[in-house]
Amino acid sequence: MIRTQGASSNYTNDQPDGGEPAGHGIGRSRGVLTTKIHAAVDEKGRPLAMVVTGGQRNDGAILEQVLDDIYLPRVGRGRPRTRPDTVAADKAYATGVNRELLRSQGITAVIPEKSTQINSRKKRGSKGGRPPAFDAQAHQNRNVVERCFAWTKQWRGLATRYDKLAITYRAGVLLNAILSWLQRI
Repeated sequence: MIRTQGASSNYTNDQPDGGEPAGHGIGRSRGVLTTKIHAAVDEKGRPLAMVVTGGQRNDGAILEQVLDDIYLPRVGRGRPRTRPDTVAADKAYATGVNRELLRSQGITAVIPEKSTQINSRKKRGSKGGRPPAFDAQAHQNRNVVERCFAWTKQWRGLATRYDKLAITYRAGVLLNAILSWLQRI
């Protein structure tokens, strides 16, 4: 399950230095400086991957990077899991590019279609093609990612970003993820 959550910030854009991303992971969204946390969580709400970007970044554009960050070691022998079986996401990820990415990796997409895409397909009639497969029952379980972000927002420093450097903010996000794992084991 993938979702993003924003955090407001009081800092401005500076020069990149070292391993710090340009803009310190801060961008304008609706006129306010914000930072987004893009996350993938398992069915129990435990974070698998967290990516920090500026607030203006499109959610769907970061999907590949979030999926690349998944690394879940197996208990005992075997290679670590780096790919989920299913991705349940909201309409922000309902693009042909994301659906093709998931299909090419053998991942089942549980993403509802945008109303504009439905209307466009219906206008084209029989040439509009079939709607993508959608499992409404599986999509109902997407609330676990919302609960993960509710847990994350309990930390005031993450809800309102006080850190200037994105790597420091991401460290706080990862520490929160570790505590989430420890609580749910």
